[in-house]
Amino acid sequence: MNLLLLEEADFVSADRVVLADRRFTHMQEIHRVAVGDTLRVGRINGLMGKATVLRLETHQAELEVAFDQQPPAKLPLTLVLAVPRPKMLRRLFQTVATLGVPRLILVNSYKVEKSFWQTPFLHPDSVRENLILGLEQARDTVLPEVIIEKRFKPFVEDRLPSIAAGTLGLVGHPGPYPACPRAVEQAVTLAIGPEGGWIPYEVELLGKAGLAPVQLGERILRVETAVTALLARIF
Repeated sequence: MNLLLLEEADFVSADRVVLADRRFTHMQEIHRVAVGDTLRVGRINGLMGKATVLRLETHQAELEVAFDQQPPAKLPLTLVLAVPRPKMLRRLFQTVATLGVPRLILVNSYKVEKSFWQTPFLHPDSVRENLILGLEQARDTVLPEVIIEKRFKPFVEDRLPSIAAGTLGLVGHPGPYPACPRAVEQAVTLAIGPEGGWIPYEVELLGKAGLAPVQLGERILRVETAVTALLARIF
């Protein structure tokens, strides 16, 4: 935890917070704080700053907080992602938040098993929890927007064209396509499929919405690896 993120419910006054959950445990066991110590803090969807420990008790701590720093800028990106295997979802949400993705759209795909949509990791509370873990790692405060689109064709035909308008539209997909561009200096709409890639019909439909297929080489990557590699190359 590189940044202690604060919820509105933590505030007992304008500049005081009381913590008694995992963040308090982290302060004790990892930071080993004492009264008078300072910590980096951020207000969710707000500014960052510092906190001074005023009081430490067995089950809670009181901190004085002051905010004076803007969070880091987000990437100019909309990431469209086929829902991966449930065991990857937790890491994926954390990775997306850590890398500074402002908007994530989870979509269906032919290769996405129906059971993937039933995972508790897609519950809003679980999504938010893992996004926060990613923000804490990156020292960011602004939660990414997560949109769920369970019907691929209506989303790609009816809504994706307006989302991609005015951006560089890309589809990460293995095959005989141009190499993924480097150091792009404009907004990007990027679609990444399931492991093994999109089916040809999906690539064609994404192309009609304004997204051109690009590749990173011959290797087939895990979804989380593909996200990290593509964003590192594009930006």
